[in-house]
Amino acid sequence: MKKQLLYILILILSLIQTNQTLAQVRRTIDFNKEWKFVGQSVTGLEKDEMVTLPHSWNAADAQLGIAYHRGICRYVKTFDAEDDWRNKRVFIRFDGVNITSEVIINGKNLGEHRGGYAAFVYEISDHLKFSEENNIEVIVSNEATLDVLPLVGDFNNYGGIYRPVSLLVTEPICISPLDYASPGIYIEQKSVSEAHADLEVVTKLSNNGEEASINLVTTIFNGSGRNLQSIVTETILPKEGEDITQHFSLQNPHLWNGKKDPYLYQIQVDVYQKNKLIDSNTEPLGLRYFHVDAENGFFLNGKALDLRGVSRHQDRKDKASAISQADHREDMDIMLDMGINALRLAHYQHAEVIYEMADSNGLVVWAELPWVGMPAGFLSESNGYEKTDAFHENAKQQLLELIRQNFNHPSILFWCIFNEIQSPEGKEPTAFIKELNEIVKQEDPSRMTVGASMLSPQKFPHMHDITDLIAWNRYYGWYYKLPEDMGIFLDELHRDFPGLKIGISEYGAGGSINQHSDQLSPPNPMGSPHPEQWQSHYHEENLRIFDERPFVWGTFVWNMFDFGSHFRKEGDHYGMNDKGLVTYDRKTKKDAFYFYKSNWSEEPVLHITSSRYLFREEAETQVRVYTNIDNVSLEINDRQYPTKSPERGVIVWDDVTLDKGNNGVIVKAEKEGNIYTDDCVWVVESPYEGLNLFREIFDFMMIANRVSIFGLFSALFIWFFGIRKVKEGATWKKILLWFIFSVMVLTSLIILAFKFYMSTRMGA
Repeated sequence: MKKQLLYILILILSLIQTNQTLAQVRRTIDFNKEWKFVGQSVTGLEKDEMVTLPHSWNAADAQLGIAYHRGICRYVKTFDAEDDWRNKRVFIRFDGVNITSEVIINGKNLGEHRGGYAAFVYEISDHLKFSEENNIEVIVSNEATLDVLPLVGDFNNYGGIYRPVSLLVTEPICISPLDYASPGIYIEQKSVSEAHADLEVVTKLSNNGEEASINLVTTIFNGSGRNLQSIVTETILPKEGEDITQHFSLQNPHLWNGKKDPYLYQIQVDVYQKNKLIDSNTEPLGLRYFHVDAENGFFLNGKALDLRGVSRHQDRKDKASAISQADHREDMDIMLDMGINALRLAHYQHAEVIYEMADSNGLVVWAELPWVGMPAGFLSESNGYEKTDAFHENAKQQLLELIRQNFNHPSILFWCIFNEIQSPEGKEPTAFIKELNEIVKQEDPSRMTVGASMLSPQKFPHMHDITDLIAWNRYYGWYYKLPEDMGIFLDELHRDFPGLKIGISEYGAGGSINQHSDQLSPPNPMGSPHPEQWQSHYHEENLRIFDERPFVWGTFVWNMFDFGSHFRKEGDHYGMNDKGLVTYDRKTKKDAFYFYKSNWSEEPVLHITSSRYLFREEAETQVRVYTNIDNVSLEINDRQYPTKSPERGVIVWDDVTLDKGNNGVIVKAEKEGNIYTDDCVWVVESPYEGLNLFREIFDFMMIANRVSIFGLFSALFIWFFGIRKVKEGATWKKILLWFIFSVMVLTSLIILAFKFYMSTRMGA
C-alpha cells in the first residue's frame, strides 16, 4: 500500500511539474566567452588574443585558395567555481573541436579526443578549486593524420573550437552524459504502425555516490504537452550506475509523416530520490515506419515518397566552420524555402541544432560517418583508408558517437558508412565496411545503412551489396560525358543489378553568378569560366531523368551552398567549390535554386533566368523562366509575347530579338488573386562602339610593340634567308617573298604609327 501511494505521489509530482521547472534541475551554463587563443597564422605571425567561441583560426586563410594553416594551437580560460557546485557533479561538454584535442584542468589532463565533428564530455567535479581561480587549457590540432577520420576530402579541415562549449551541473545521481556524449536516453521504436507503437526507453543512470534508492519516472507527452502515459520504476541504484529499460505501447499513434505532418511527441525522464526530483531530461519522439523497394523507391508510413534533397557543408564565408546558431537556422530556412524533403549531412556529423530542425520540419536525413575517400594519388598520400588498428578504432569510435548522440532524432533514417572509398582490391576496405555495417545493426537495427560510391558496380559488385542501400556520386555533364548519360547509367545499373536499392548521393555542376554564356557546352570543371547557364541546364536534365525513374529511392544535389576547398582554382574564386545552388556568403540564390523551387515548393515562384547576364553582344536570344504558375506573360520594351505555362517548372520563349541598348524584360502571372512579377534589364552593345571600342584599342595597344617587332624581325628573316637566295629563274618565288616581306614591313609600320598616334591623342 505504501509503495502504491509512493507511485501515486511521484506521478502527481511529475504531472504538476512544468518543463521549465524540470529544465532547472540540471544546469547548463554557457562557457564560450573570454577564451585566450594562442597560435600562429598562415604567415607565421604569432597570435595571442581573446576570442569568443565558436572560433576557427582558418576563418580567413582557408578561403584564399592557398595551403591554409594546419598546426597546433591553444585555448586557455580561467573561471571561478560557484559555491553551489559543492557536492554536485560538473561536466564540461565540447560540441565540436577539430581535429584532435587535449583538455587540461588545473594541471590535470582529462583526456584526448580524436575526431573533429562529434561532441565529447569530461567530468571535472574532482578537479575544481573553490578557493582560487580554475584554469582550463585545450590544445587543438588540425594537422593531417593517417589514423583520424577523415584522412582526405574535397573540403577544408578547419582548426579550432568551432562549436559551443558548456558546463553541466547535476546531482551525484544523474542521467549520464558520459556515454559517448549522448543524452543518456535511448528511445527504441520496436514496432510502429497506424494501429499501435511499441517502444523501449533505455535510460543510463550514473552515480558517483553511495548506493541509493531512486525512482525513475518516464512520461510520454503528446504534441500539445498532455501526459499520455507514465511508467515508474523503483530501483536500488548501485555505485557504478545502471541502465533501466521501460516498455511503452501507444494505440493509434500520431505518426511523424515527413513534411506533411512532422508530428513530435516528447519523452521526459525524471529521476527522484526521497520524493525529490534530482534530474530530468527530455528527448523528441517521432513515430514512423519506412522501407525502400528496389523497383518503387522509398516509402514512408506505407506511402511512396520521392526523396529529393541536397547535401550540405557547414562552413561559410569569413567564418569557416565557426558558425552561429543563427547561421544554422538561416541555412535550414533557405533549404526549406527551396522545397527539399531530404537532407544529406555530408561528410561528417553536423551540429545538433540541424538535426533538431530537421525533426520539427519533417526532413528525411542521411547522417554520415566521416570516412571519406579520394582517388589514390590525387592531392594526397592516402585514398582515405588505412588498414591499421588505429584507423579502425577511430572509425568505430566516431561511428558510435554519431549514432548514440543522434539516436532519438526521428528525421534520421539512414546511417551512411562511407563516401567514395577507392581501390577495394588494394587495401581491401570491403571487410571493414562489413564490420562497420554490423556495428550499426547492433547499435540501431531500426534504421538503414547506406554507402556513397563512385566505383563501377560492374567492376566492384561486392562493395555495393553490403549496406541496406547504395547510392552513387555521378557527375555526367560536368567531369565527364553529358547530362543525359545519367539516365543511361541508371538504366544499365538497374538492369544488371535489379536487387540493388539505388540512389544518387551526389550530382552537380559549378556555377558562377558572374560568368555567363550564350552557348550551352560543358566548361572546364577545374578551371574558368563556370557559366551559370550550364549549371541550370545540367540540373534541368538531371531532375527530368530522376523523376522518370521511380526505382531511384533518393537524390541529393551536390551542393546546397558553395563551400571551401582550398586547392580548387575554378569559376570566379580560388579556394571554393562552386557547385552550390546558393553562394558561399548565402546572399545570392543562383538560377538553379529557383528551378528546384519551381518543382519542389508549393510557394509561387516566378524567376527570369540569366538576369545577371547584363551586357550582351548578340541581339538574338531566348527568355527562360522558372515558375510553378500557369499563364505567364512576357513583355520586352512594351512588346507583348504569347502567354505560356510551365513544363517541369520551365517556360521558354525562343527567337526573341533584343533592341540595341537597354531592354526591359518583364514577366507577370496571377494566382489566386495575387499578381507575381519579375524583371531585369539586358543591354545589347557592340564591341566596337563607345567605350567598348576604346577597350579594344587599348587591348591592341598593349601588344602593338610585340606584334610590330615580331613583324619586322620576320621580314628581315625573309629578306636574309629568302629573297637574297632565290635564283634568278624562280621569279614567282621572288615575287611571293617580296609580297610577304612588304606586307609584314608595312603592317608593322602602320601598327607603330597607329600606336604613336593614339598615345599622342591620349596625352602621352
